[in-house]
Amino acid sequence: MFVLELTYTAPVERADELLDAHLSWLNALYEEGVFIASGRKNPRDGGVILAVGDDRARIEEIAAADPFTVGGVCEYRITEFIATRTAPELAPYRQQSAS
Repeated sequence: MFVLELTYTAPVERADELLDAHLSWLNALYEEGVFIASGRKNPRDGGVILAVGDDRARIEEIAAADPFTVGGVCEYRITEFIATRTAPELAPYRQQSAS
């Protein structure tokens, strides 16, 4: 599982210009089952996405295709973690520890 933290590198007004394209990108990845949660940070200096998958390279490709990234208004920090405990509703996403 991955936490994708995006931080704006341009004024929020520039991000707003790309917001519709960003939301379409998000929706497509929710439909693919890659994203399971997302939202704006507070204060609004970026956002956070929770993604499922085993392939970090694929997640990096996805982040690089975000219209915010393509438009030069954000940077991504990607953190991979092993979700060994979850709320019952997220049980399908639980993972086994490699150790």
